[in-house]
Amino acid sequence: MSKLSSLISTDAVQLYVPAEDWRSAVIAAGELLVQTGATEPEYTDSMLATIDEHGPYIVIAPGFALAHARPDASVKRTGLSFVRLANPVEFGAGANDPVTIVMGLAAADSTAHQQALAALAGVLGDPVRRAALDTSNTPEAVLEVLTSEPAQVQAAAKPTPRHAADDGEVDLTGTVASKGHILTVCGNGVGTSIFLKNTLEQVLGKWGWAPYFTVEATDTISAKGKSKEADLVLTSGAIAESLGDLGVPVEIIGDFTSQQEIDGALRRRYAV
Repeated sequence: MSKLSSLISTDAVQLYVPAEDWRSAVIAAGELLVQTGATEPEYTDSMLATIDEHGPYIVIAPGFALAHARPDASVKRTGLSFVRLANPVEFGAGANDPVTIVMGLAAADSTAHQQALAALAGVLGDPVRRAALDTSNTPEAVLEVLTSEPAQVQAAAKPTPRHAADDGEVDLTGTVASKGHILTVCGNGVGTSIFLKNTLEQVLGKWGWAPYFTVEATDTISAKGKSKEADLVLTSGAIAESLGDLGVPVEIIGDFTSQQEIDGALRRRYAV
């Protein structure tokens, strides 16, 4: 059974929701979290404030936004909501606009929801299931799409890493000495950064590089201190602007569900 099934029910799914702008779309997702007992209304305010502070980084894939905020006292339990809009709205997210689906994420702590986000990444990364989210006509049908098993995805051609001598680093294809550590960064370190981490780990696994790397999801403040221990940072364009110069390469990822886009970022960094 999918990890998503324990965090979302048909009561937390609403279709053909009218929204004038991105704020009303996020509010709709937040209201479902409140109605299903996951949060207090203050959590919706926090989701809006997070976007005001960090920009539309929650739009993690074309047409899809994952609204969330830090865990706090307004979160009663970890949960998800799903809103499909009657008409798409602009978030100011460039190529990922306009948005038709907004999911709300409430995390009771920084770890309880990670497996659910991995399952959601599988849904959004599957073209058939992603398309079905746009066309399903009932909450029951949406829930079936979210909790069904992913299709098999063909693995990309993978380079082979080898250990560098004596220094504990990994010499990847003989071109770049690696610290074996990559950061994924978002505003709070509990939502979209974990989503990006999941997709990155899938690519590393297909390449056969997973044993040589750790991937850490973190927030913008922590990233500035942790970056010196990393090879590179993966994040959104909005977050990259707020990070400034970290002293390590920063790769901007537009579609957090795209293994191909992350594959390209790794190939640029490690010259493979």
